Amino acid sequence: MEILVIIVSYLIGSIPTGVILGSLAGIDVRSAGSGNIGATNVARVLGKGKGGLTLLADAAKGFLPVFIALQLGFDQAAAAWVAAAAFLGHLYPIYLKFRGGKGVATALGALLVLAPLATLILMVVFGVVVLTSRIVSLGSIAAAAAAPIILWLLSYALPLIGLGAFLGAMVILRHHANIQRLLAGAEPRFGPH
Repeated sequence: MEILVIIVSYLIGSIPTGVILGSLAGIDVRSAGSGNIGATNVARVLGKGKGGLTLLADAAKGFLPVFIALQLGFDQAAAAWVAAAAFLGHLYPIYLKFRGGKGVATALGALLVLAPLATLILMVVFGVVVLTSRIVSLGSIAAAAAAPIILWLLSYALPLIGLGAFLGAMVILRHHANIQRLLAGAEPRFGPH
């Protein structure tokens, strides 16, 4: 049962929300803006409404499989595997030849079920960094780096701390191009300059 749920979670995580919304509008988001399939690029290319819809749907891809796993009686370790599978589905979707997004929203959705207090703190970290720097990627990187630390400080179980470290490390790795632009002072900001 657990293996089946993990596989289905990966397939759910693989659903490319941004690409689907773009195709409905006649635009391939992978060939526009930053080329990313996540909410930030979808908002840039298709507007804030579709960007918000992408954010919600991508978060749901992490939230629903983990929520269902817990309802089925999975322990935290098994639920962490479900979360990782959904997250990896977004990063490496089978439907897009394993070329996916950065996983921030999907990680958010999964952690919201497993560690709601820690997730709220991480959302505050993200918000403060984004509001002060006006750089979304920097907020994502800061929250990713803080995830295992916050989970540890709040005494969550070891499988969840491990999950936080895995999700955080992968999100940071997926932002390698953003990190290079940040170091070069070339990362785009939102709002007036």
